[in-house]
Amino acid sequence: MLDPQLLQSFVAIVETGSFTRAAERVHLTQSTLSQQMRRLEQQLGCTLLDRSARQVVTTAQGETLLGLARRILGLLARAGERVSEASHPLRLGVPEDFAAGAMTPVLAAFARAHPQVRLEVQSDLSHALWQAFEGGELDIALIKQGRGQGEPIARWREPLAWVDSREWPASERDPVPLVVFPSEGLYRRQMTDALDAEGIPWRIAYVSASLASLQGAVSAGIGVSLLPSRLLLPDQVALTDWPAVRPVELALHQGPGTSEPLARLGEALIALCDEVMGPR
Repeated sequence: MLDPQLLQSFVAIVETGSFTRAAERVHLTQSTLSQQMRRLEQQLGCTLLDRSARQVVTTAQGETLLGLARRILGLLARAGERVSEASHPLRLGVPEDFAAGAMTPVLAAFARAHPQVRLEVQSDLSHALWQAFEGGELDIALIKQGRGQGEPIARWREPLAWVDSREWPASERDPVPLVVFPSEGLYRRQMTDALDAEGIPWRIAYVSASLASLQGAVSAGIGVSLLPSRLLLPDQVALTDWPAVRPVELALHQGPGTSEPLARLGEALIALCDEVMGPR
């Protein structure tokens, strides 16, 4: 079996036309390079290089080997890249309201364009996504956060609305029943702080980490919630003249990686968010 290192040295000699320049390219001494070529010629039982001229050139057998050697080395390089990509997946974090729907065709198009990349998607509360991103567990993440925080590569305004059931309103009950994310959820703190500031009594009526579950609870009249305005359902109403809340934004944070697939995924996510969220 031919040694790839011998093939690499052979190609370097042919492409530079010199044992001296080839030795510099492959970081070997000239004598080591000469020994390698003698071994390769012995293995194949023929002379591969014509050393009689000022510039080293291939013999007929060497010319045949040159094309094959380049293909073999190319395949080995691709094999190394594929294995490396498979062992280092591209890790994306997204809030639940972006995990499905419009996100799916974007990720499908990315997968078709980069079939060698294994994409791992984590959907969670922004608090958990931010912890994972800061801990180096995510390469790129869409995160809901307070306006102006951090240094994301892109950010969009996320207007919020107090949301109630159209058929079974809960906003006039005393205390106001609230439908909320778990304690670390961004909107939950927004709600309780705003109500406390206005002296409006409240109670936690329903808790879930699932956006779909919260929306269903609001529609069923279990309580009032604070959610992105763009997610208002037909059987829900946005409450006006309710306490103002601190601004929230959707931010795209990207880690220190510089791979071409990571850059392309970031561009695709920015285009998607521009379409869904509107002007930045």
